[in-house]
Amino acid sequence: MIDPLRDLDLLRKATDRLLATARTLGDGGDRTGDGGDGGSTGNNAALAGPSRLPGWTRGHVLAHIARNADALVNVLEGRPMYPSAEAREADIERDAGRPLDVQLADVRDSAARLAAVGARPADWNRTVALRNGVTDRAARIPFRRLVEIELHHVDLDAGVVLEDLPEEFLLRETAFLAERFTGHPDVPPTLITAAGGLGSWTTGRAAGSEGPHTVEGPAASLVGWLAGRRGDDPALRAATADGTPAAPPALPPL
Repeated sequence: MIDPLRDLDLLRKATDRLLATARTLGDGGDRTGDGGDGGSTGNNAALAGPSRLPGWTRGHVLAHIARNADALVNVLEGRPMYPSAEAREADIERDAGRPLDVQLADVRDSAARLAAVGARPADWNRTVALRNGVTDRAARIPFRRLVEIELHHVDLDAGVVLEDLPEEFLLRETAFLAERFTGHPDVPPTLITAAGGLGSWTTGRAAGSEGPHTVEGPAASLVGWLAGRRGDDPALRAATADGTPAAPPALPPL
């Protein structure tokens, strides 16, 4: 059950963890091995290094996190999430190259603005508009933001991996993404099972007479597959509808 006030508290803690990781990028330059002296040059080298997201540096990831917080303030206050797709991309590009201290302050301050809006008395059951015609209940916005923080924490490629994220979050995100692909014509009917009996979900087209594909594995691996963060994960066991071992079904972009 969605509890927006509890999710706001989880979000605060997750944001603090992300900021703590991001601060380490100033400890010695680029953590992938390019070196650096820990000063502003090293900071800039670390932020200019590639993230786990194709085409984005770590600076792009931090800029997106900050601008997404402001976009969700817009959502909760009844304004368009972004002026346009072009404006969204332009703002990220504009902010990606800033020094680490500026990036950290922006992530912190934008998160505080979102927290302040979330703390106001409000009708959490109201419908709000996101991007690309997507709507949702206001109560789900704190969890949507938690997803942004946790997954992009990993995307920074600064030492945190999916297995480091809280198990509760990983299971909730598996359920959330399974729901997102439910009924999608390009996704075969699929039964998803978290290892250890921690949960199961269905997604994709209706099964009909063909039966579902199956995908089973640790929650971190399931999120990696569903969120497009991992390709061939050996921890996942998958099979086609007739039981033939196979790779997990290919999924469309989020």
